[in-house]
Amino acid sequence: MSAMFRSLSVVNYRIWFAGALVSNIGTWMQRTAQDWIVLTQLTDYDATAVGITMALQLGPQLVLMPWSGLIADRFNRRKLLILTQTLMGLLALGLGILTVLDIAQLWHVYLFALGLGVVAAIDAPARQTFVSELVSEDKLSNAVALNSASFHGARLIGPAAAGLLTVAVGAGWVFMINAITFAATVFAMTLLRTKQLRQPPKASRERGQLMAGFRYVRGRSDIVVVMIAVFLIGTFGLNFAIFTSTMATIEFGRGAAEFGLLSSIMAIGAVIGSLLAARRSRARLRLVVGGSALFGFSCALAAVMPTYTSFAISLTLIGLSSLTLMTTANAYVQTTTRPEMRGRVMALYMAIFVGGTPLGAPLVGWVADYFGPRWALGLAAASGLLAAAAVLFWMVRYRRLRLHVHPFSTPRLLVRHSGDGRGAPARRGTPVPGGALVLGGAAVPGGAPVLVDAIPLEADDRSARETGIDMREARDRAAERNRETATREIAIVEATAPR
Repeated sequence: MSAMFRSLSVVNYRIWFAGALVSNIGTWMQRTAQDWIVLTQLTDYDATAVGITMALQLGPQLVLMPWSGLIADRFNRRKLLILTQTLMGLLALGLGILTVLDIAQLWHVYLFALGLGVVAAIDAPARQTFVSELVSEDKLSNAVALNSASFHGARLIGPAAAGLLTVAVGAGWVFMINAITFAATVFAMTLLRTKQLRQPPKASRERGQLMAGFRYVRGRSDIVVVMIAVFLIGTFGLNFAIFTSTMATIEFGRGAAEFGLLSSIMAIGAVIGSLLAARRSRARLRLVVGGSALFGFSCALAAVMPTYTSFAISLTLIGLSSLTLMTTANAYVQTTTRPEMRGRVMALYMAIFVGGTPLGAPLVGWVADYFGPRWALGLAAASGLLAAAAVLFWMVRYRRLRLHVHPFSTPRLLVRHSGDGRGAPARRGTPVPGGALVLGGAAVPGGAPVLVDAIPLEADDRSARETGIDMREARDRAAERNRETATREIAIVEATAPR
């Protein structure tokens, strides 16, 4: 099986992937139908109401995520996911019944959105980290990328199907179909070969385990800056429901089918971004910078598109850039976090990433109402550029990122830095932060062996001569190592090093 799909060689992951794909299609159908009835049936094209619905659905994650992360670290994640997926299916069924009976009101949608948000706050960290039980560490980054491909591949089908079904039979039946699709995930969980699941270390039941997650993240400045980037873009940039619905109706005067088509077109770029991420052996901070900057540029481009067709085409670039950012950030945080802390760290990550929407969605909706949807896209563009600048500043400040220009030699342009948490440009026997020592390519903090790259792959021939290491041989050795394991272990060294 090709490197892009190597996680699918694992039977348990194939079962999980299939069930999640069906469920994701239903989720996108419900999101599209819900936003449409709020905008066109329950209000008079009130984008602020759409923002409030999103805020209620995502807001509980701000409050509950730290506890739900501890739950994910402490309890059986498979059983926990069966419970949460069942509850979300029942909520979809309840809203569908109210809508089909034509008695649904705006406050009903608000209430169901809040209930779904509470359950999703418990579901998200368990679902994000459960993949580490399905595949080995060397496949984890690929599995995270394929999960994103599944989620956004479903966006190719879900919104378009929801638009057509909303016109044909009404939004209520879309909610009912979504309730059925949740059963696919529950059924898949019962088919998993439990004896083949990897058993992660459980969080201690001692007091203070909740704060331990905060302390761990506080000691990891690389994870902190990634969370800052995803907070900026998650708060002001990833409000796609507001952007596409208001541009489709207010700017271009289109209906439900065309609105649903916009989300599907955006998903084309998202799937491409996810598959490109799946090809990479590890997540890098430079991709977070590039993805954020490209997201800002693509939102600015979409804001000035004059026609529905040109706007739709520009959405593919937004989808590609946003998924490059999201997949890379997610994989970086997961693969560099200690396994017993992963649930709590990912809960904080998801709280910041998704929980920022309750703050940003009403504001973005207000901007769309009073200044127009193009200005709302301008706000998203600014968030992407700010996020890129934040990570770039951190790399310059803490990773000594430097740009060298050599107009009379080759290469003329050289970008060098001390790595993004995975390697250290050190000589044999040279001390590194935290009292670790590089000995034959292994950092030894307190006697624990850690695999690291002796010198960065970006080093030039002059650096090779200075270190006495053959660059070709060094690259070959580095390519053969287990990069995911090395990534996690060097991150532990950095987390415990004095700042």
